[in-house]
Amino acid sequence: MKSIESNFENSEVNKLLQHHFTELRSVSPIGSTHVLDIEGLKSESIKFWSLWENNELIGCGALKLLDKDHGEFKSIRVSNKFRQKGYGKKIISYLISMSEKLGIKKLSVETGAGNFFLPARKLFLNYGFKPCKPFAHYKEDPNSCYYELKI
Repeated sequence: MKSIESNFENSEVNKLLQHHFTELRSVSPIGSTHVLDIEGLKSESIKFWSLWENNELIGCGALKLLDKDHGEFKSIRVSNKFRQKGYGKKIISYLISMSEKLGIKKLSVETGAGNFFLPARKLFLNYGFKPCKPFAHYKEDPNSCYYELKI
């Protein structure tokens, strides 16, 4: 598995992100959708990676630097071809590893509370993330779940 940082111009990455944005907005109530578009992912405070295997896009993920010790996972997505095969775990492991290299001590993530987001919630809990209060700019929202992991 190889990774490429910030390759938003790649047509496969672009298509995967567009699908991600469209799908998440379709399953989240207005006001409870926190997905970033490509312009949002280009922020200087965000590191973005796409992950590849044999020149096929596995998926992507981003780390938003909230401060020098605290990061937030954003835009974690597995390509449809690689879903249900353990690649979500590989992406999370990669993002945790990169976070450690950047000196991050605490990771946070927001995900939806609905059934569509159940696999994501299970994945984070399996990695040792614990439920927490809203962080950064987030507020209490019955449509969101918040998790943190000390690394």
